[in-house]
Amino acid sequence: MANLIQTAREQVAQLTQSAYEKAAAQGLLPAGQEIRGTVEVPKDSKNGDFASSFAMAGAKALHMAPRQIAQIILDHLELEGTLFQRAEIAGPGFLNFFYAPRWYGEVLGAVEADPKGYGACDEGKGQRVMVEFVSANPTGPMHMGNARGGVLGDTLANVLSRAGWDAWKEFYVNDAGNQIHKFAMSIRARYMQLILGEENYPFPEDGYQGEDIRELAQAFHEVHGDAYRDAPEDKWLDDMSAFGLERNIPKMKDDLRKYGIEYDQWFFESELHDSGYVAETVDMLSQKGWTYEKDGALWLNTTQLLKEKYIREGKTREQADKLDLKDDVLRRANGFYTYFAADIAYHRNKFEKRGFDKVVNVWGADHHGHVARLQAALDGLGLDGSNRLVIVLMQLVNLLQDGKPVRMSKRTGKAIALHDLLDEISVDAARYYFNNRSATSPLDFDLDLAVRQDSDNPVYYVQYAHARICSLIERMREAGAQVCPAREVDACALAQPEELALVKTLAQYPEEVRLAARDYDPSRINRYLTTLAGDFHRFYNACRCMVDDPCIQAARLKLADTVRLVLANGLGLLGVSAPVKM
Repeated sequence: MANLIQTAREQVAQLTQSAYEKAAAQGLLPAGQEIRGTVEVPKDSKNGDFASSFAMAGAKALHMAPRQIAQIILDHLELEGTLFQRAEIAGPGFLNFFYAPRWYGEVLGAVEADPKGYGACDEGKGQRVMVEFVSANPTGPMHMGNARGGVLGDTLANVLSRAGWDAWKEFYVNDAGNQIHKFAMSIRARYMQLILGEENYPFPEDGYQGEDIRELAQAFHEVHGDAYRDAPEDKWLDDMSAFGLERNIPKMKDDLRKYGIEYDQWFFESELHDSGYVAETVDMLSQKGWTYEKDGALWLNTTQLLKEKYIREGKTREQADKLDLKDDVLRRANGFYTYFAADIAYHRNKFEKRGFDKVVNVWGADHHGHVARLQAALDGLGLDGSNRLVIVLMQLVNLLQDGKPVRMSKRTGKAIALHDLLDEISVDAARYYFNNRSATSPLDFDLDLAVRQDSDNPVYYVQYAHARICSLIERMREAGAQVCPAREVDACALAQPEELALVKTLAQYPEEVRLAARDYDPSRINRYLTTLAGDFHRFYNACRCMVDDPCIQAARLKLADTVRLVLANGLGLLGVSAPVKM
C-alpha cells in the first residue's frame, strides 16, 4: 500500500518538527510550543516538491520573524538517509523540500513489487459496501442511461475494492408492483390482438408500446396457442408476466456481460413481498410511531422524519418548519404496498439482514427527490440512513453523431438500446467514455469520436501509450536490452524534467484511487490515465531510450515499463483492455 507522496509529506512534517526540537534544546527557539504548519505541493515544481509553512505558522508562538525561524530550522535539518536531498527558504518563510534520487527509485520499486495491486490503500478498512447500479425495470431493453449507470457503478465498485472496501455488486430486479402489472397487460393485449386482430382488441393507453412486447406475445402464443384467450385474469397476469421476465432478465444479463459487468447478486423485489419482509418493515415503522392511517391508506410521516433529519444536519427548527414537505403512502387502501415501502424494506435488508456497513446506489438525476426521503425512513428504523446510504445521482447522456443529437435507433425507431450501442462501438470505448466525466456532469457522447483512432479519442490516446511502450520494449529486447529490476537501476540517471515529472505522476496514482473512492467519483481514474499517457508521450519525445550510456538506457527503459504497468492497472479498474499492439 505504497503512497510515496503521502509518505514524503509526512516525512517533511517529521523533519521540521525534529529540527525545531533540536534547535529548542540548544536554546535557539522557545521550547514546548505546538506548531501546526501545512505541508503542500507547490504549483510550480521549481519551488520544490513540498513547501512547509512551519516557520510562518510558528511566528507568533515563537516571537520571531518567519524567515529567521526558517533559517534556524534549515540549519538543523538532517536530510541524510531521507527522501529529500535538499531544502531551501523561499518567500516569506516557506521551507521548500526537493526529492532525493532515492525517492524516484522507490516509486519504481513500489510499482514493480505489486503491479496489479499498486494504488491500493486502506481507506475502507475492510468494511462491507454494496454498490447497487443499473437496476433497470425488466420490462424492456436497457437504454443509454443504463449504459452510463452500468459503467459508473461497476468502476466505482472496482475502485472501492482497491481502496480497502469489501465491495459487493448488486442488481435490484423490480419484478413486482405496478410496472409488472402493466407489463403483463401489454403482453396480454398483443396476445389477444394476434387472436382477434388489432382492430378488435384495444391496447392499454399506458401500455408498453415496444416491438419487444409484440415479440413476447408472439412467443407466448407459439407456446400456448389460444389457450389463454378466456383464462381468468389472475392466471394470465401471473403467467404472462413470468413468461416475459424469464426471457427479458437473461437478455439483460447477456447485455451486461457483453458490457463487461458481472454482479455478485441479482436481488428480486418479489422475494421481499413473498417473504412478508415488506409488511414486517412497515409494521416496524408503525411500532416506532412513524405512520398514521388516512382515507383507508397507511401513510409514513415523512414530513416529521425529514424535519428531524434536517435539524440533525444543522438547520434550525424554524427553517425545517418552512420546508414544503409531503408524506408518503406505504400501503394503499386496496392493501397493496407501494414501491416506496418495498424500497425501504430492500434497504433495511441491505443494512440489517445482510450487514453492509455502507450502501451506494447509482441513480438517475430524476430520483433526486427520493434520496432524502429514503434516508429519513431508514433513520426512522434506527439504521442511520443519512450517513450509511450514499446516492450517486447521474446526469443525462447526450448522444451525438455528425455533431447532432441522436435519440432514436435507426433500426427500431425507439430509444437506443445498450445492445445496439455496443454493435456500433467497442466495449472499451463505451466504458471509457461513460466514465469520462463525473456523474454530476451531463455527458456528451460523440459516436464519431469514439471510433476514431487518433489522439483526440481519449481511450485511444491512453491505450496507444500502453501499446507504444510494449512496442518499445520489444524493439529494445531485439537489440539486446532487457528491463532491469528496480534495485539494479540507478535513479540518479533520471535527471531530465520529463523523466522526473513522469515519476511524480506515477507516484500520484495511489492518491487518485483514494480520492476516487472517498468522493465516489471513478472518473478521476480516467483523468489520471490521460495525464499519465500525456506525460509519457512527452517523455518519449524528449528522452531517447536507446542510448549509448547503459545506466541512462536502463533507467529510461525501466521508467517506460513502469508506466506500462500503471496504465494497465488503471485501465483494468475501468474494465478497459490494455492492448499490446494498435
